[in-house]
Amino acid sequence: MTKITDAVQIGDAAVDAAGYLQANARTARTGVQQYLGRELGRPDLDVVNVYRDEADVFSKRSLDTFSRLPITNDHPGVDVDATNWKDLAVGTTGDDVLRDGEYLKIGLKITDASAVKAVKDGKRELSVGYSAEIEWQDGVAPDGTPYQARQKNIVANHVAIVQKGRAGAKARIGDAWGASPIQDFQPGASPKTVEEGRMTDSLKTVVLGDKAVQVAVTDVAAIEQYKATMNQALADADAAKKKVEEEKDEEIGKLKADLKKAEDAAKIDVDALVASRADLLGKVKALDAAIDPKGKTDAELRKAAVAARMGDEAVKDASDAEIAGMFKALTRDAKPVNPVAGVIADGARVTTNDAWADAVASSGVKMKKEG
Repeated sequence: MTKITDAVQIGDAAVDAAGYLQANARTARTGVQQYLGRELGRPDLDVVNVYRDEADVFSKRSLDTFSRLPITNDHPGVDVDATNWKDLAVGTTGDDVLRDGEYLKIGLKITDASAVKAVKDGKRELSVGYSAEIEWQDGVAPDGTPYQARQKNIVANHVAIVQKGRAGAKARIGDAWGASPIQDFQPGASPKTVEEGRMTDSLKTVVLGDKAVQVAVTDVAAIEQYKATMNQALADADAAKKKVEEEKDEEIGKLKADLKKAEDAAKIDVDALVASRADLLGKVKALDAAIDPKGKTDAELRKAAVAARMGDEAVKDASDAEIAGMFKALTRDAKPVNPVAGVIADGARVTTNDAWADAVASSGVKMKKEG
């Protein structure tokens, strides 16, 4: 159901002894009325001709809804019902709903003192808020006017007292409720003239998201301020996100650099270790060729060599650093021994020299003596 308003004028009015204002009004006429397409959910159409057949307007079901309607001071943004009637209603329509040519004629009784005063002070227009089904179909009304849609199942909800020209002479009445026929806010004007005047005098187009919408001129400043605040908030959020990403990238770069340093520091120079171990073994053998290096650390080899030369008591309570010092002193003038390398360098020789045989035997290299 689409919410729709029809503007009407208060007819003859009188205030009774109780202070109630009673009047008559015509509304809900038959025939074709023009609406802006976007108000009916068809932004692709500038203007829509909507037909109301007298069978729908004057049906008993529709007429019953116009009887004893709540009267409100301006349109509420919601339906008037039992839950809010006490807060919103300032009077009621009468029991009788009569046909007056192409219109409905209804009686009004305004019972709220402030609303009565508003009418007496010049707030003399009414806007009937009702719901109807919009049936999209092309056709031609009895008077020959073509239309693109029909109103069906008309259900009245309330009658609002509204201020004529409250947003300019071309202002629509009943903006808070729903769609209003173009003729209601500038009778006799063409749709194009009405739309241009309405935009100039009372409405202004603003951009919200990816859509252009029209709002009351009085609301533009607040909307633009809200947009500016939201845009700044989005910009701040983007800046904060970018900063976090940059800090994360910087941290990742630092971690990569630290990892590379750690990897470089952890690299083992195998050749240097082999050469260092070979040098140590040569010095150890120079002190005591009988020391077996298998399974011993460098520190244990130095300790064994020092003990071999200086006795166990010398190394009993000595630290590794003290033992390293003693080892260095003992091997300062000693020539490292590498009997195997010497044999390989000189070539294997067969000899009967007992001294040579003894030297080889002491090196641990097994050779077979011949001759």
